[in-house]
Amino acid sequence: MEVKVSWNGPSGMSFRAETGSGHMVAMDGAPEGGGHNLAPRPMEMVLLGTGGCTAYDVVLILKRGREQVEGCDVTLKAERADTDPKVFTHVHFHFVVSGKNLRHAVVERAVNLSHDKYCSASIMLAKTAQITHTFEIVEV
Repeated sequence: MEVKVSWNGPSGMSFRAETGSGHMVAMDGAPEGGGHNLAPRPMEMVLLGTGGCTAYDVVLILKRGREQVEGCDVTLKAERADTDPKVFTHVHFHFVVSGKNLRHAVVERAVNLSHDKYCSASIMLAKTAQITHTFEIVEV
């Protein structure tokens, strides 16, 4: 896996990132840091990637178990250290999984498997942050 991040120039603190799969992503800094607030911050991108990683796992686990999953949202709320390096110190994941006849134990197992075994991003974050998660099931 490879990505390239390039600074957009001296007029601010925005960057463009290109993934090895050919996708472009913009990042920007906060105005107080010289940015223009035109794109997500790099640390927000870390949370976005982690949310994508774990949501992917949960849906895949449920689909492989032949569950009738129709939706999966995950909201991540993070706290960071006050001093440099301002690593994440706590990240809470809240899943809203929707489908037909989803069983509590099966969804709980999918969430736990993602966090304990499959989601590389959340497992890496757990090296510096306390990771917690909750979920709810919505019948559709």
